[in-house]
Amino acid sequence: MVEVSIVIPAKNEAENIPALLDGIAAAFADGPEHEVIVVDDGSTDAMPELVRARMAEQQNLRLVRHDVSGGQSAAVHSGVLAARGEFVCTLDGDGQNPPEELPKLIAPLLADRAGVIGIVAGQRVGRQDTWSKKLASRLANAIRARALKDGTRDTGCGLKAFRRDAFLRLPFFNHMHRYLPALFARDGWQVAHVDVSHRPRGAGRSNYNNLQRGFVGAIDLVGVMWLLRRRKRARPTEVGPGRG
Repeated sequence: MVEVSIVIPAKNEAENIPALLDGIAAAFADGPEHEVIVVDDGSTDAMPELVRARMAEQQNLRLVRHDVSGGQSAAVHSGVLAARGEFVCTLDGDGQNPPEELPKLIAPLLADRAGVIGIVAGQRVGRQDTWSKKLASRLANAIRARALKDGTRDTGCGLKAFRRDAFLRLPFFNHMHRYLPALFARDGWQVAHVDVSHRPRGAGRSNYNNLQRGFVGAIDLVGVMWLLRRRKRARPTEVGPGRG
């Protein structure tokens, strides 16, 4: 029985994936039962072949492929659809999210007997990025937090853990991964936060730049604000017996 599915959205990360998979195996050596799903978002390097070779030795490793690149949110969504665990953890494929942080993220969900926590969002401490990326991220997070009031200082962190069924009930749109705390709260779930460490990129280069992030972020923010205002407010408190 798989309890936790670890989803890695990745594109052209052949140089980073092997060490990342090793790190995940070490982090979950003592459980819980888990699977690892690498979502290849239209890679043109040798990453898919590396994952397939690893699958011959690692039975809990799976590969999901996009023929064309759909972006990080599409990759995460495809991975969650394929997941078999009740809970899902995500981390970026570039190696900047340390896999040893994953048990710390999943722990609040596993301990949540009342079933009220929907998502645990990682928040990076000591970011190992360029000053321009850190400045752009700080500005974007400040604007988002003021507009959405989601209580999250760093929604761009790829380290997250959440309930699979709750995620699949969220409205899907491109770049939704940056707004998950607000979307989970919109559906009545509690949002927990955990501080996590951060690493420099080991190899390769980012698939995004600050201009791209800023332009799409402004449009997405307006859309998410609309979704929050249009949320379903009435919830059933009693369901009578059906007729059969």
